[in-house]
Amino acid sequence: MLNQENNELLTRVGPGTPMGELLRRYWTPALLVSEAPTPDGDPVRVRLLGEDLVAFRDTSGRLGLVGENCPHRGASLYFGRNEECGLRCPYHGWKFDADGACVDMPSEPPSSVFKDKVRLKAYPTHESGGIVWTYMGPDEHRPPFRDLGTETLAPEHVAATKLHTTCNWVQAMEGNLDTSHISWLHQWDGIDQIPDDGSDKPGYPTNAMSWKFWRHDRAPRLEIEDTWYGFKYVGVRETPAGNTHVRMSAFAYPYNTVIATVPFGTQHGLFVPADDHNTWRYSVTTRDHGSIAEVGGENLFALSPFEFGPSEVGRNGIIPRRYTAENDYGINREEQRHLTFSGVREFISQDFMVTESMGPIYDRSQERLGTSDKAIIRMRRLLMAAAKKVAAGEPAPAVDGDLDYRSIRSAEKILEPGEDWRELGTDRDPMVQLYEPGPDRTPVAGS
Repeated sequence: MLNQENNELLTRVGPGTPMGELLRRYWTPALLVSEAPTPDGDPVRVRLLGEDLVAFRDTSGRLGLVGENCPHRGASLYFGRNEECGLRCPYHGWKFDADGACVDMPSEPPSSVFKDKVRLKAYPTHESGGIVWTYMGPDEHRPPFRDLGTETLAPEHVAATKLHTTCNWVQAMEGNLDTSHISWLHQWDGIDQIPDDGSDKPGYPTNAMSWKFWRHDRAPRLEIEDTWYGFKYVGVRETPAGNTHVRMSAFAYPYNTVIATVPFGTQHGLFVPADDHNTWRYSVTTRDHGSIAEVGGENLFALSPFEFGPSEVGRNGIIPRRYTAENDYGINREEQRHLTFSGVREFISQDFMVTESMGPIYDRSQERLGTSDKAIIRMRRLLMAAAKKVAAGEPAPAVDGDLDYRSIRSAEKILEPGEDWRELGTDRDPMVQLYEPGPDRTPVAGS
């Protein structure tokens, strides 16, 4: 459990809060590129780390991210005119460029130099992997952009989405760092009827057999290894044939998760706080792995009665919510009795049901944690320690330009006798070498 003081430290992200100042030391997703695709197109509201902002793509194609309220009388620039390389306030015509400089003040006399003294809050942006990233911290601490692999993706392989959830960012992220809940929340009775396809042996199981392993051993043992980017950990399960199955996931500062996948994964899920009570769940493709998905065989969700999520993503990459607290996440009590453990048909809404039902910010002084919560405990401790270090004038962790952010991977495998799970997903992993050929990179210590 956490006392109230530490719960506040962990969850609050507004300007001036210790955790908010830590998060502002990283390049942060602000919106999808697809939300502002056109020069001189419509401005976009952005709520990020408790701040109200407006994004606009100017005539030259540059993406500006500025404070929502005009510094003159506070009118919202969301209603402004995006024209001729600037955003013009509809109230008195004051115009600001992507850097926040006032470039025109037509309501003042032509001889006035007042516009040279007025600036609008503006944050730098960088477009990569279908996401517009921004840096909101002190300029003197601005790190190089962290390339997760998106910088060299061909346009046809760029893919990013985002999904809104009505709870605190840590609360939402904790679900991704909880490997034991797949043996409960996401279970369904038909798993027992999945035939043994022979992949319950050292090596890579099929996705079908993974379902069986999660159901067979519902109390995984957790092991954690600290890394330069945060940590990676496994849930260790015994298979029906007596083998050792591991699901290895990764946490990277400050809100990145890479969830276990057969044979290894590089898809990043980012839990970005809009404010203390609302979170954007971003998913971004960082590689083109071609046929790697074939290793696990049939799609994981094709075997189940679950819908993974909405069948259609919004035209701008924002995934709509069909099931919310207002309709009880579509729970069907008959299915809960006879078909699925949760009674919620949509897979991702099963997660929303549990994390949002805790309230906007759960009072962690009331919780009682067990051995299955080791990864969550480690994440909390790392984040709180980092926030305190930044507050004391020390640098944020894992922001240096010479770190290999592409090496952050997950994995899932049945171990060979004596095999060390810590090697999975590293540059030394034969599967990584097979699917990510290229110049030999010197592994970063702890990778």
